[in-house]
Amino acid sequence: MSRPNIIFIVADDLGFADLGCYGGRDADFGPVSPCIDRMAANGLRLTQGYANSPVCSPTRFALMTGRYQYRLRGGADEPISSKSKGSTVLGLAPEHPTLPSLLKAHGYSTALIGKWHLGYPPAFGPLKSGYEEFFGPMSGGVDYFTHCSNTGAHDLYWGEHAHQEEGYLTDLISQRAVDYVQRMSNSTNRQPYFLSLHYTAPHWPWETRDDEAVAEATKSNIFHLDGGNIETYRRMIHHMDEGIGLLIQALRDTGQLDNSLIIFTSDNGGERFSDNWPLVGGKMDLTEGGIRVPWIAHWPKAIPPKSVSAQQCLTMDWTATILDIAGACVSANYPLDGVSLLDVLKNPKHIFDRPMFWRMNHRGQRAMRSGPWKYLRVDGNDYLFNLDNDARERANLAHKEPGRLVAMQKAWEAWESTMPPIPQDATVNIGYSYKDMPQR
Repeated sequence: MSRPNIIFIVADDLGFADLGCYGGRDADFGPVSPCIDRMAANGLRLTQGYANSPVCSPTRFALMTGRYQYRLRGGADEPISSKSKGSTVLGLAPEHPTLPSLLKAHGYSTALIGKWHLGYPPAFGPLKSGYEEFFGPMSGGVDYFTHCSNTGAHDLYWGEHAHQEEGYLTDLISQRAVDYVQRMSNSTNRQPYFLSLHYTAPHWPWETRDDEAVAEATKSNIFHLDGGNIETYRRMIHHMDEGIGLLIQALRDTGQLDNSLIIFTSDNGGERFSDNWPLVGGKMDLTEGGIRVPWIAHWPKAIPPKSVSAQQCLTMDWTATILDIAGACVSANYPLDGVSLLDVLKNPKHIFDRPMFWRMNHRGQRAMRSGPWKYLRVDGNDYLFNLDNDARERANLAHKEPGRLVAMQKAWEAWESTMPPIPQDATVNIGYSYKDMPQR
């Protein structure tokens, strides 16, 4: 089999049950995610897929490097703030090998269309970290119409240069992605490509295609604390879904679909209007709602339709999987923490042991997942859950299983000792608190 094109789609702040294929309910206008649902039905849906972090930029460090984000200084901020523009510290160092740089060295064309959020030029940027093309915002979030970040500064780039273009950002990203796969189909060199398609949807501000009038009020305060509702949020997901449908159709029309691996996931759990059922919590939380996310893989030449896997896995495992599929070499000086899932893609019934670890500066959180068991600490309180029986994390078994709790505490501490400590100047950037809305 020839090496596949690889398209990695990342939604922003998408909840575990926001999609129909993960149990999401229809909106007033109908199904929220029909195109993504079809992609799942014709490929592989993973039910135990996790983000490396419950907040965006740390997960993106893990995706780009295939390593725990805690190994990099920029991954310690939760998340990197748009106020860090000009920093020479908070970003993905150009000398660090990345998924696109390793693929590029192995003959792949590379492009990022959408959100970067791993540091600003001139010190950092997609073109410094292995991408040959870039279109999108550098910061964590921008207004969908003015393309301004939360500082009020314009934040849409073509390469490393500011780029002015009218339009709803989700649609602009989709259009660029379609254009890219069409151009690659007509390319004379015919080498495979790696396209990172990183939407900002459904991240705030809460704007659909029809809400341009809202942009004037939100362009310098995109947290949009006084706006939004469930139907607006679902429509934002639907706009992204439509774009993904156009991309898949372009692949089909150009004869590329059968040997293109399309991956879909979210950078972390859902936020204010998301549906994480049956999970508890969301963005910024190490409870399941903050880290368990949709995971879908579509590759007609290799993955049978209607496949479902309960394999436990982390974002950085996708990185290891992609490098494995491409046959790309990994730097011995930067060994991966991610584990390849290629055997799972070939045989969804294949399951292997995959201990996973998290830590958060925010609320002193820590977590470990091993088999059905999860150890969790929040605000100094330790919990033990059997997620096979209690995915909602409501029945604390710490007193019933003290030996297991101690063993998992020690395992987490042994893992944590291999990571750099959290820097004293690392920041937690939430943007709002319980003063703005009641606790979940």
